[in-house]
Formats: sequence, C-alpha cells, structure tokens
Amino acid sequence: MPTKLDGKAVAAALKDELRDRVAALRERGIEPGLGTLLVGEDPGSLKYVAGKHADCAEVGIRSIRRDLPADADFGHIAAAVRDLNEDPACTGFIVQLPLPSGVDENAIIGMIDPAKDADGMHPYNLGELVLHVNGAVSTPLPCTPRGVLTLLDHYGIGLDGKHVCVLGRGITIGRTIGLLLTRRDVNATVTLCHTGTPDIEERMRQADVIIAAVGSAGFVRPDCVKPGAVLVDVGVSRVWDETAGRFRIKGDVDPACYELASAYTPNPGGVGPMTRAMLLANVVDMAERAAR
Repeated sequence: MPTKLDGKAVAAALKDELRDRVAALRERGIEPGLGTLLVGEDPGSLKYVAGKHADCAEVGIRSIRRDLPADADFGHIAAAVRDLNEDPACTGFIVQLPLPSGVDENAIIGMIDPAKDADGMHPYNLGELVLHVNGAVSTPLPCTPRGVLTLLDHYGIGLDGKHVCVLGRGITIGRTIGLLLTRRDVNATVTLCHTGTPDIEERMRQADVIIAAVGSAGFVRPDCVKPGAVLVDVGVSRVWDETAGRFRIKGDVDPACYELASAYTPNPGGVGPMTRAMLLANVVDMAERAAR
C-alpha cells in the first residue's frame, strides 16, 4: 500500500517543537512576532492570513497585522512595508499576494528587510541559497520548498541520486525547489517542466519523484506515473462539484495515481499545512539568530 504523507500530522508535531522553542525564547525575554500585510479583501487571501495568525496563537508567536484597502497605491503599501521593517516587535513578516493591479509586486518584495523576510522570497535570500551548495544556510528558506523536503524527510524518503520532475515554474516552488533539491545534502537530479516542455508525459514517466505545481486539476494521470514513484501535489484548483452544488479544491495529481505510487501527498492536507508550519519555523529561526 502507498504511504500517505500526512502534512497535517507532521505540521502539528512541528508546532509542538516550535512551541517549546518559543517558550525558551520567552524565558530569555524574547518574543517572536509575525507580521502580515494584506491589501484588499480577496476571500482567499483573507482566509489564508487568518490561518497564519491562528497558527501564531497555537505556538505563542505574537501576531502583527497590517491591512490596507484595495485602492491602496504603491506609496501606501511601501510605507507599510517600511513600518514593519522598523517595528522591533516584528521578527519577520510577509506581504500577502496578489497585490492590486498595477502595483509592482517584485518592487514591494524587494523593499522587505531580508532579515525579516518570513517567506524566504527576497532576492537577497534567494541569492544566498544559490550560493550555498554545501553546509547550513543562515538565511530564511522559501516556505513551500522547505515544507516539501521536511515532509519527505519525516517519512524517511531519501532523494540522494533520485530523479525529481518538477512541474511548473512559478516562484513559490517551481523555480525555487530545485535550489534545495540540488544541494549536496539532498543530492537529487532535477528536471523542471513547464508549458514549453515537449513530451512532458514521458519526462514524468521517467521520474522517481513528481512535484506538481501547475494549478491544473488532475494534470498528472496514471499513465504518466512510473510504478513506485513518489507524488507531491502542490497544485490548487477550484473545481465546481455539480453533485454538491459548490466548488471543491482539487490538486494536480489525479487520485487514481495513488495506487501506483510508493507515497503521495493528499490535497488538501499534504503540502499546505507544511507551508504554514515553515512560515512559523522561519520566524522562530530568525528570533534565535537575533538572540545569538
């Protein structure tokens, strides 16, 4: 039987560990704080930010929330970023995307203090990850790639010498996870596939691990999966369920693939909880580095 990689259970265990680390910091007079900057009232973003603050309450991290109206311009958003950069109570923070149309998201992300970049997506921190093939990385890591590797490690799934096929070239995971997978302590070989990749099905069939992040429900079909492969589903699509009369979240991996796999992540309940846990871990890491 294939192993279900339960992100909810692993994230809960990680939160227990983080709760102890936060308590140890508090004994030294240090209170980690996570900030969020949300512009507008997108339902998905509102729910996601609320979940982050609920996670903070679980482990004892201070929540710092900055909300701006949907018509906030670049100057107002930039001022809020500077405010969080300068706030001593804020250990690290995120700018919730997407931002309003016409606002340069990369410019806003570039204004974040790299030492407070809780998402690990600042150009400086990504550059540090590029530079360090060996040894420990002392800068924040991208949350979703870090969550994927932590989940696989928890279940004892080694990637040394494995062929990993990554589907999708988005910055959240597609373009960044290869930086972690090809470090010598992981030692995987990575093929990055996207809309310009010919024979993408054949490339999937050759892979020991498929990490799917294209946002297309059921994109990975049973005929694309090598028996015994590990399937990591990061894609999120809202699909209308006529029977239930509502939208449901669907992943990139067709559930019919599971019986062929040696291990798989459910969606939802796999990578998503790990991403949120890694955000907390980045903040605690930052507080511990500052304390040292």
